[in-house]
Amino acid sequence: MKKAKLYILLALILCSTIVTIALTASVLGIVVRRTYKSETNVQCDQGMLVCSISSDDLMKHLQQLQNIADECNGTRAIHTKGFNRTFDYIYSYLKTNTNLQVQTEFFPYMKFSLNGDPVLSATINGLEMNYTYGSGNDFISLRNSGSSSLATTFQLISMPAFGCEDSDWLNTTSSPSGKVVLIKRGVCTFTEKSILAAKYGVAGLLIYNDGTSLDRYSPASGRVDENVTFPALSLSYQVGTKLLNTIENLKTNVFIKIHLSTSKYPEPVGNICAHTVTGNATETIVIGSHTDSVPDGPGMNDDASGTATNLVLATNLARLFQSGSYPPYKYRVKFCWWGAEEVGLVGSEYHVSQATISTIPGERISDYLVNLNYDMLASPNFQMGIYDGNSVNFSTTPPSALPGSIRLTQLFRDWFISQNLPYTISELGGGSDYASFLAVGIAISGLNSGISDRKPKAERDYYNRLLGQGKGGVANAEYDPCYHSDCDSLGNINPLGHEKLSKAAAYVLEYMGRHADLRSYLYPPEEIRRLEKVSSYRSRGYYDVQNEFYRRNDL
Repeated sequence: MKKAKLYILLALILCSTIVTIALTASVLGIVVRRTYKSETNVQCDQGMLVCSISSDDLMKHLQQLQNIADECNGTRAIHTKGFNRTFDYIYSYLKTNTNLQVQTEFFPYMKFSLNGDPVLSATINGLEMNYTYGSGNDFISLRNSGSSSLATTFQLISMPAFGCEDSDWLNTTSSPSGKVVLIKRGVCTFTEKSILAAKYGVAGLLIYNDGTSLDRYSPASGRVDENVTFPALSLSYQVGTKLLNTIENLKTNVFIKIHLSTSKYPEPVGNICAHTVTGNATETIVIGSHTDSVPDGPGMNDDASGTATNLVLATNLARLFQSGSYPPYKYRVKFCWWGAEEVGLVGSEYHVSQATISTIPGERISDYLVNLNYDMLASPNFQMGIYDGNSVNFSTTPPSALPGSIRLTQLFRDWFISQNLPYTISELGGGSDYASFLAVGIAISGLNSGISDRKPKAERDYYNRLLGQGKGGVANAEYDPCYHSDCDSLGNINPLGHEKLSKAAAYVLEYMGRHADLRSYLYPPEEIRRLEKVSSYRSRGYYDVQNEFYRRNDL
């Protein structure tokens, strides 16, 4: 009883804190939007592309994308009308307003849907217990799960380890074949657990949360391997541990019934790329953002903000080139909008995989000099985050990508310093579309405005000193309290941070475009040879970007 009261008290405190932070950040965003005016008309000596960036242009695209979401059930997720209309908007805008060469590419991705709410019940020594479906309740389904009928009852057994090795499955108290297996979250991804579960013939898979922090009590969202045919559910920590304790009582028999009706089949998703008609195609600068939102919201910050920045950069650069007063770059620039980022960086991974086998000049992976990634640039309680080239995973990153990635971090930083603007160096975690480029040895960089982490007081004070009192955000509040939720709407956008980050993106593009020898700048031969001698990287063949993406979530 005392434990139950404690859990209730902690939950109330957590809910109160979340509401307070969300309201604070929301108020901050409203104040900034009402008071912020674009600096486009101010005397500008930063470069013509930088000076062309305005908050008004960015907001026009964001408004259009919000309108699309509003008319499409509040989402722009893949396999929805909202995504398709976003795709059409970007394509049509580029074709109508630029002379860029616009291309599309399509790839299959498994469409998954539930046909009604799942049902889960357990029979313990003849007494039936029913569980409540829902993200804040007892259980949810895992993406790519197979179907099951309540007409069949299965024995439930537990996994003594995490189910990540063959030895785990061989050491269960009884054979997992034909049974539902209860496994704790951790060590490996849900997909990896499910592949082994299929290998050992399970009838169903229940993965329960580990309760290691307050946000790891509810059922964890995730996916299993798309080839599984058995039902796969995610359980709360409380339900999972109670079932585990019951199973471990040798005098107790536990049987499970699962009703789960799912549909899954491959359906195409698209990428859009548009490149300049000038510049050396065998030395291409690739700039990317992603077009899709999560199903739960319109995704204005994540990543309509990056989509808008990419559109403004592409449009303004094309217009400058056509003006006659802005000399073309030595290098070709390719702007890309990736699909299916939110389900595992699928679009960018597909593009890179095609480039690695292409023999067409300009489309080969060897023709790509760099990838700049812009994902979430307008968090309401923003930071001006620069990807940290020094934080790449040295064991999975070819040494060729390291010098350029580090230099680009410094290049972004130097611009913020020159403008007397604050900045934050952000660790790379593999959670956005740069990952596939980095994995094949291409230098990368990019910007972000913060996700769901909290802004430290020291950072808030630092931002206040340089931006002005009150503009540095809210200490100890999330950068984006609406991350991956239905409130990630136009009201979640901070135009001040968005414009500053977009100007930084323009500066770095212009700097690289005017560089006399960008390849040598990004890939200094002597430095790469030195790194190859000391690097822990060893080529392992195919690098599973999607699995690494989900590893961040599942672990």
